[in-house]
Amino acid sequence: MGRLIPLLALADLAIMVVALIDCLSVDENAIRALPRIVWVLLILLFSPAGGIAWFVAGRPPRVATGGQQWQPGDAFPGSDDPTRDLTRELAPDDDPEFLRRIGGGGGAAAAREDTELLRAWEADLRRREEELRKKEGRPGDDDPAG
Repeated sequence: MGRLIPLLALADLAIMVVALIDCLSVDENAIRALPRIVWVLLILLFSPAGGIAWFVAGRPPRVATGGQQWQPGDAFPGSDDPTRDLTRELAPDDDPEFLRRIGGGGGAAAAREDTELLRAWEADLRRREEELRKKEGRPGDDDPAG
């Protein structure tokens, strides 16, 4: 029995502190039944009954969310607002307009440009290899593989 009394005293203190903080943080107009000062006095003077009474009769009722609960992957609350512009919800790499503006999503034209650039690089590489062979004094190989 000696160990139970400190545990009950700790529970009493916890209920009182939580109820007091909750009572003081709630909007004055949302408090039910009695004014805030009366609730604070009840919580402080009649512990733990005052704190329990606060949670049962004085605390404002919780607003129901309509049974809808946030799930991972859902949009933020309020995202179902029909007035929001949903066309800008795409990430930049998924937005074809953005990709066209930066030149990354040009389709066939971009593929032709890439092919031409690759050919130019290959020609430049062949020219440099040929110059290197001439500087070293070796005869030029016509075999591109060797």
